[in-house]
Amino acid sequence: MFVDQYLANVTIFAGNFAPRGWAFCQGQLMSISEYTALFALIGTTYGGDGQVTFALPDLRSRVAVHAGQAPGLSTYIIGQAAGTENVTILTTQLASHTHTFVSATGKPTANSAVGTVADPTNAVPAALSINAYNSASSGSVMGTATCTATTAPTGQTNPTPIISPFLAMNYIIALEGIFPSRN
Repeated sequence: MFVDQYLANVTIFAGNFAPRGWAFCQGQLMSISEYTALFALIGTTYGGDGQVTFALPDLRSRVAVHAGQAPGLSTYIIGQAAGTENVTILTTQLASHTHTFVSATGKPTANSAVGTVADPTNAVPAALSINAYNSASSGSVMGTATCTATTAPTGQTNPTPIISPFLAMNYIIALEGIFPSRN
């Protein structure tokens, strides 16, 4: 693939197979005796027992992040895997907020005037076929109505997807190549 690639080089490959001298980065165990030079570079950073086997990086459903720490960000150690595809947000994690209830004040009046239609028009019921009142009464003013309400957290704790848009491709690692020098 590459004429002068370094051993242990990881790259993205658009094909559906790993070319000769390369392997998919799927966390598979490799024989130390068969890939001694590669083991010398990556050791058991990605797994294996270090006696007979070592593991290749597993980049399935993952993206590679440079090891170290950028200003103001978290520290990541080479070989560290982190992150999740979903997160469950609890109501206790939501920002505190309030709702205000407003009720209008008013003083409704009541009287015994007879309505003229079958449904209440202008808040006056229609006439009954019998006299439901002993006598006509004059209107009286009612007191002010009050409303009391409370709020409480609500919702469900269903997992929320947090995956960025992506395009699935294959990460491959060079099993053969130039052994890199340190300087």
